[in-house]
Amino acid sequence: MMDAATMLAPRVGVGVACEAFGVPRPTFYRCKRGASAERKSKPRPRSHRALPPEQRQHALDLLHSDRFVDVAPAEVYATLLDEGARICSIRTMYRILCENDEVRERRDQLRHPAYARPELLATAPNQVWSWDITKLRAAQKWSYFYLYVLLDIYSRYVVGWMLAHRESGELAAQLVTETYAKQDIDEGQLTVHADRGSAPKSKALKQTFVDLGVAVSHSRPRISNDNPYSEAQFKTLKYRPTYPDRFGSFEDAKAFCRDFFSWYNELHRHSGIAMMTPSDVHHGRAPIVLAERQRVIDAAYAAHPERFVNGPPTVELLPPAVWINPPTDRTQTELITL
Repeated sequence: MMDAATMLAPRVGVGVACEAFGVPRPTFYRCKRGASAERKSKPRPRSHRALPPEQRQHALDLLHSDRFVDVAPAEVYATLLDEGARICSIRTMYRILCENDEVRERRDQLRHPAYARPELLATAPNQVWSWDITKLRAAQKWSYFYLYVLLDIYSRYVVGWMLAHRESGELAAQLVTETYAKQDIDEGQLTVHADRGSAPKSKALKQTFVDLGVAVSHSRPRISNDNPYSEAQFKTLKYRPTYPDRFGSFEDAKAFCRDFFSWYNELHRHSGIAMMTPSDVHHGRAPIVLAERQRVIDAAYAAHPERFVNGPPTVELLPPAVWINPPTDRTQTELITL
């Protein structure tokens, strides 16, 4: 049918031929393209204008020479012209390099290192902290207040925060030192994760971490998912109904933050920690809360078992582990999502 339709199409048109033999038009064109591809698969004849093999090898040797090994073909071409020589065109140089799998950046310049993917695990509070800085808009245009927040990734508890007029490594070091003492951290116990901003990478903060015996981890450049818990916490902050477009003064911003973090730690029930408050998880009250929840559910089941078609219900438990970038070979039952 397809061959007959192909023969008839030039005389009566593709539509009529396909309708006559019951061949869908897309199938007709697909088969036609396939036939064309078979014809095109034949080796392409070599042009009589192509460089002979010995001249191509000479051009490749020239591009490999110490003089031109890190120079772009256009610059090689121009340099040779200034010296009264022309080996081949710029495009031919690229063809020769492509044949030898050498089309890449040839200039002698610094290349960015391959940053390791951070993989951090917390199975209890005060093992891994995540911290970041966000800007709060002030009343005057283009002016901001800077909010520093230290967050425990296991409990989602804000262990420390600071509001300042500027972004500074010295201020961050002060916040870390005070929070470290307040949380009674032992040397070697804690890892602190942050992005690669100027404050997290400052010498003052690095020295503070060394003095305290704290391990340091950094996100990869331009990958916000490497610091997900701080980003999610800032979203919770800025999507509160009472969050203003601008703060009238530094005192207003500080009062708002004080009220927010009190609510966030003590009252906010977080979906990532079995709908408990960060304070309950951070201070070890989670087993008591879960046991009380189970007691209430058991009483409800005892009173009306017919309402529970799947049998006695159980409360949601805390996840056993919290990861930043979990290994891909780890089972999903060990992971926690935001």
